[in-house]
Amino acid sequence: MAKILLADDAAFMRMTIKNALAKEGYEDVLEAEDGAMAVEMYAEHKPDLVFMDITMPNMDGLEALKAIKGADPQAKIIMCSAMGQESMVIEAVKSGAQDFIVKPFKPERIIKAVKDMGL
Repeated sequence: MAKILLADDAAFMRMTIKNALAKEGYEDVLEAEDGAMAVEMYAEHKPDLVFMDITMPNMDGLEALKAIKGADPQAKIIMCSAMGQESMVIEAVKSGAQDFIVKPFKPERIIKAVKDMGL
């Protein structure tokens, strides 16, 4: 089963995604509270997929995306953003994000994104 890293400064968002994943049998879920922690955890655990919020303290999601893709060009990363962040979403896709999800989202959208990654 896939190992998934959730990077979001909002504990509620991490819990929401984690619960959606657990219902589908994805139990191996790691959590990071900011981009810097996400980069460290990616290097240490090599997850199969990362859900990354764009707006986070210490290191935002775009910086973390670029750092992870720089270290591992094969990394699978799905960005999460609030409405109104279209320019950041475009930059994220140009920087290597495979998909993006707009908040608020339904659990089905999370599962579809995971399945679309082949996991």
